[in-house]
Amino acid sequence: MSLISPLRRRILTRGALGAAAGLAGLAALPACSSPGTPPAARPAAPAGMTRERYLQYVDWFNANDPRFLEFYHPDVELELGNAVLQGADAIRDFYNEVKAHIHEKVEVNHFISDATGIAAELPTEFRVYNDWLEPNYFRRPLKAGEVFRVITFGLYWVEDGLFRQIKAARYKLVNDWQMEPLPPA
Repeated sequence: MSLISPLRRRILTRGALGAAAGLAGLAALPACSSPGTPPAARPAAPAGMTRERYLQYVDWFNANDPRFLEFYHPDVELELGNAVLQGADAIRDFYNEVKAHIHEKVEVNHFISDATGIAAELPTEFRVYNDWLEPNYFRRPLKAGEVFRVITFGLYWVEDGLFRQIKAARYKLVNDWQMEPLPPA
């Protein structure tokens, strides 16, 4: 019999992230009760989102497939640096305008999730294919052929398998707006 508790073993073998997972696992255990008393009923843990389902969202988003909107809770809130969008309709309208000028391609470098949400590292490319005068989200006129690349951190709160709140923050500039040849049509 080992004298090291499962939580301590997790800390020793997996570091702090293992400890956090161990603590999360402890929270999921039924409450202790006195002998002869049934364990207290606990509400079911909220459903999170698998990596595969999240990647489906990213694929649909990159393809501008309107099904990406199915991932948003009706009362979703999206924070994008200088904009806060309230509701799935506002997000749809925002991306309809953006995607009329820019092809946005998101990749997923790192993905972490639990029952309540997702954290992801997202290299993102914005490629202008249609001139976009000001005012616009990027606060500058954009010309077809310009490309902007950043690494973004995305935090997603998941409720009933849908994004309830999203916060996106640019972590690193890969390249500022620069002209690149347009890909063949």
